[in-house]
Amino acid sequence: MKTTVLSVMVLSAALAVSAKPNFLFIIADDCTHNDLPVYGGENARTPNIDKLAGEGLVFNRAYVSQAICQPSRSALYTGLFPWRNGAAYNHSASKKGLKSISHYLRDLGYRVGISGKMHVKPNSVFPFKVVPGFDSNCVRNPTQPHDVSGITKFMANKEKPFCLFVCLTEPHVPWVMGDASKYPVDELKLPPNIADTELTRRDFAKYLAEITYMDGQVGEILQALEESGQADGTLVMFSSEQGSQFPGCKWTVWDTGLHTALIARWPGRVPAGKRTDAIVQYVDVVPTFMELGGGQAKGLDGSSFAAVLAGKKTEHRPFAYGIHNNIPEGLAYPSRTVTDGTYRYIRNLTPDALYTQKYVMSYDGLSKNRNAYWGQWMFSSWNDEHIAMLVSRYMNRPAEELYRTDRDPFELENLTENPEHAEALARLSKELDAWMASQGDPGARADTMEMYRASKTNAR
Repeated sequence: MKTTVLSVMVLSAALAVSAKPNFLFIIADDCTHNDLPVYGGENARTPNIDKLAGEGLVFNRAYVSQAICQPSRSALYTGLFPWRNGAAYNHSASKKGLKSISHYLRDLGYRVGISGKMHVKPNSVFPFKVVPGFDSNCVRNPTQPHDVSGITKFMANKEKPFCLFVCLTEPHVPWVMGDASKYPVDELKLPPNIADTELTRRDFAKYLAEITYMDGQVGEILQALEESGQADGTLVMFSSEQGSQFPGCKWTVWDTGLHTALIARWPGRVPAGKRTDAIVQYVDVVPTFMELGGGQAKGLDGSSFAAVLAGKKTEHRPFAYGIHNNIPEGLAYPSRTVTDGTYRYIRNLTPDALYTQKYVMSYDGLSKNRNAYWGQWMFSSWNDEHIAMLVSRYMNRPAEELYRTDRDPFELENLTENPEHAEALARLSKELDAWMASQGDPGARADTMEMYRASKTNAR
């Protein structure tokens, strides 16, 4: 009898472990979401991402909270917005003593690993097991060759469920991977927020080649999952992170900066070939994984969207929020935003200042990594009305902006002076006030070298 009871207990424990899903989260690097065909992109070829979308659920309204690598990833891993986790600047660090997904899922019996780019600090907050195989340096030229054997071994271990983040370095600059000749410059259809110049087309082709190279890596990663024997029990998510380095995308609070691709696949558990308008943010991933892994999130800014994944709900959060602090990447230029998925409201806290960004605007005339296209934007603006508008839009911004993003996806028509949209303006402005207060957001005084330096001390 004792043996029978013991056997039942062991079997029950084994079933409990096997019932926990694995998590595989694949992150591209600096890829504007609507440059991907699944979000309307007219140039890039991404057969693997397209296939994943056909097998899973595509989120039409997924957002990062800051269009910069370290802040966006810190929010992803902690479930806390930038001010609450401490990483509200690039090259800063999250607050010591915080917990991240590494802690939360480990406590639920998971192995939590990361392969490729990490770009979060300190290690005590993000104690991932580092899995070899993918380059961790996003600015290396060229990217080191990748090898899926490390992640295959990590995923094939069935003693405990796994959570693995595979963080690619493409299409982050320098755009040197892939075959740009597959994208003839004369055939490209540039988005309307990107100035159509000769040098822009040249670099856009290189960027598209990196997207296709990244897509190939996605295919290899998914094949490795298949070979591990764990595909059926694994929730796969793919995200494009924030927008590309082209002016008006990364380092902004416009939709092309904060809007991210998000695709989820879990055979038999997540509807295949479907799309959802549910609003989700990176901060919602930790509580979602915790709920699916048998835990409960407390004290986080995010909330679980497991019911959306299961097709049981069509809505999640009413608003998505975003911030930008420009230091140390340029002159101070703090901005805040909120969207309800239809409208986006932006508040530029120092509108009389000039917006600059050192990586976009720097050019020494020699380095292949510098952006010669920006000088051509400036030079062409004197006799091209549209390019002049784009340059002015980038460098000189009003105190408030309002866009009907569902009809104007590149947010080129500011509606703040249009009385037909006064209700949306007032409603979203009030919501942004409430969110900033709840976050303890210091507002304009946040974007200073003093506060940036203070945030870096968390890394030590």
